[in-house]
Amino acid sequence: MSTSARQVLIGELLSWPGVTEQPHRFGGIEFQWNGKEIGHLHGDHLVDIPFPRRMGDQLAEAGRASPHHIHPGSGWVSFYIESEEDIAGAVELLRLKYDHMVNRGESGKTD
Repeated sequence: MSTSARQVLIGELLSWPGVTEQPHRFGGIEFQWNGKEIGHLHGDHLVDIPFPRRMGDQLAEAGRASPHHIHPGSGWVSFYIESEEDIAGAVELLRLKYDHMVNRGESGKTD
C-alpha cells in the first residue's frame, strides 16, 4: 500500500471539529470527540469502532464491518484495511460514529 492508512486517517479525522488523537491503551492511536472515543487504529491495517450494539450488529450484517475481533456481539466493530480503497470505508465508518456522537450530544439522546 503506497498511501499510509494511518497518515490519511489522522489527517482526515483531525480535520473534523473537536477531534483529538492520543495513544490508545492497547496500542495504536485513539481518536476522541469531547473526551469520548470515536475509534482507534492499530497500525495501518485495523480500525476498531464502538457503536451502540444495534448499530454495530447492523453494520456487520450488512458487510460494512466485521464484529469486533475480540468482543463480538458487543456493538464494537473491526474494519480491516487491506488496500488503499479500504481507507475510504474506514473513514466512512468513523464519520458515521462521529456524526452519531455529535448528533446525540446536541439532542441529549441516549443509546
